[in-house]
Amino acid sequence: MMAKKRHEIAEVPFAAPVGTPAGVEVMSPAELLRRVPARTLARPQRPDFHHLLTLTSGVARHTVDFTEHTLRPGSWLWVRPGQVHQWGDLTGAEGTLILFRQDVLDAATATTARLDDPHAPAVSTPAADEAAALDLAAEHLSRESGAPGRLPLEVHLAAVRHLLAVLVLRLAHLTAPAGAGAPEHDETYTRFRDAVERHFTRTHRVEDYARMLGYSPRTLARATLARAGVGAKEFVDRRVVLEAKRLLAHSDRTAAGIAEQLGFARPSQFGKYFTHRTGQSPIGFRDAVRGRGE
Repeated sequence: MMAKKRHEIAEVPFAAPVGTPAGVEVMSPAELLRRVPARTLARPQRPDFHHLLTLTSGVARHTVDFTEHTLRPGSWLWVRPGQVHQWGDLTGAEGTLILFRQDVLDAATATTARLDDPHAPAVSTPAADEAAALDLAAEHLSRESGAPGRLPLEVHLAAVRHLLAVLVLRLAHLTAPAGAGAPEHDETYTRFRDAVERHFTRTHRVEDYARMLGYSPRTLARATLARAGVGAKEFVDRRVVLEAKRLLAHSDRTAAGIAEQLGFARPSQFGKYFTHRTGQSPIGFRDAVRGRGE
């Protein structure tokens, strides 16, 4: 999908070729290059589906929300829906790319694998034994997704979903935060995280979320620290700053327009907020990201 403006983020929907399993597609980096021009891949994109990429040879560079990652054989890249990413040069890179919609997996798997965690690491490098298990899971998924005629359709789709679930659960386990899995924090954190995602453009105050959800600010702080490794206020601020960076880098909206969109009463308030948390003014950040900061 092409953006209307030069710097607008391209929203990319999932669109697998006819005949592939609903909501899941497995291909090689070379196949991606054959289907999509490199110039298009290099543009900022915000897909509404997950990307999993692992290499068997070569090197790939990939930018996810303003952080460039270098992927080598043995590592895994995971880009989640809503994250802004840009492909680097895939020439010579060989491996497996898995694209999937979140609704392919059941709710329990999605929760356990933290599929909608915007703060999960984009790249993980497993130990040798875990890497072998992940490679085997990816190989099984690739074979099953590429052979839809060997089983009745419903059985084939179920097999693809289960194989994908094994893969994402193993990957998620590699990057689970220290407090993950603590029952006393799970529901509180999940409700807070979801509320922030819905309302971060309206309020940046932890007290407002506490009132909204029926918790005390201290309870939110404990749950967020246990599950995300940061305090509740820092969690909200990270989400606001991330969206501000996305809009500054990949849209042509003015700083005043972005301030209004993110719920700031005045552009000056947004400027102070952004500068305090990033060390750069909004316009300074935009110029630096677009190559005009030097």
